[in-house]
Amino acid sequence: MSTANIQQILGDQAAFLLDHQCKTIPSNTIHHAGGDVIDRIYSHTDRNIPTLRNLQSIYGTGRLANTGYMSILPVDQGIEHSAGASFAPNPIYFDSENIVKLAIEGGCNAVATTYGVLGSVARKYAHKIPMVVKINHNEFLTYPNKYDQIMFGTIKQAWDMGCAAVGATIYFGSEESSRQITEVAEAFAYAHELGMATILWCYIRNNGFKKDGVDYHTSTDLTAQANHIGVTIQADIIKQKLPTLNGGYPAINFGKTHPKVYSELTTDHPIDLCRYQVANCYMGRIGLINSGGESKGATDLQEAIATAVINKRAGGVGLISGRKAFQKPMNEGVALLNSIQDVYLDKSITLA
Repeated sequence: MSTANIQQILGDQAAFLLDHQCKTIPSNTIHHAGGDVIDRIYSHTDRNIPTLRNLQSIYGTGRLANTGYMSILPVDQGIEHSAGASFAPNPIYFDSENIVKLAIEGGCNAVATTYGVLGSVARKYAHKIPMVVKINHNEFLTYPNKYDQIMFGTIKQAWDMGCAAVGATIYFGSEESSRQITEVAEAFAYAHELGMATILWCYIRNNGFKKDGVDYHTSTDLTAQANHIGVTIQADIIKQKLPTLNGGYPAINFGKTHPKVYSELTTDHPIDLCRYQVANCYMGRIGLINSGGESKGATDLQEAIATAVINKRAGGVGLISGRKAFQKPMNEGVALLNSIQDVYLDKSITLA
């Protein structure tokens, strides 16, 4: 996809997103993506050699191989949202093998999904694409629903099936968050000991984060703090929702923040909001990938391209997009994943 095609898809947003210059946190203070990311950043950490090798396998696979960017296919929605809600739009994905096939055909760096999916085809595919097993889930069958992430397997299982990395979710702000932080920190430490990389879904979850009809679950100040806790427990990659607003701390009137967060370090522009998320990942030392969000049909491509542009220009390292891809016929899902990747391959789209 050419730059002109990207501009055409963005439509009225093209100049707003492609021409923006960030005047909050300067781009030269961000640890930028690049093919040397393992040597330049991760090799200086306490990660052991097998972990570095697995990180390189993720950064070195697919259409974005050795660019410092990544495109991951995540399919944990069969548990998180129910299999019916997730796969009824395209029932071929009830078959676990098709999930892995989509990631490979789509040129992804890795596939992130459940113990069951990966375990069912591990011997066939573990050497063909880096596998990321999601170790915990919010099972969505208990009635009434309880919003808690619980462990679905062990780190040793992930290692035995040949996974390059493990992924986990923490619901920061929830009643269960302290237990989740402890569980995931211990799991990540063991994963690193065995040589697997770690990816953390840093999600905010608390009904108190809705105030006066405004939902602050995607507020940049709150999500960025979740990121900062995530890198503190040594996630190698942070997955976060794209911020859509700001001012969560002052609106809810809890915790601690600083006026400069809102007057100097952020603006209302989506790239500046995302830049603050990157800053809270040790200024980009730990890569930020944003989620692709739900499938809305006709607008999926434009939304995916816009999210990729925002993430890349803010200093992020990629997208983790699932429903927009697997809830379509496979050829259309492949095309959408490739379009996202084309944003990261386009050298004219640079840090803002």
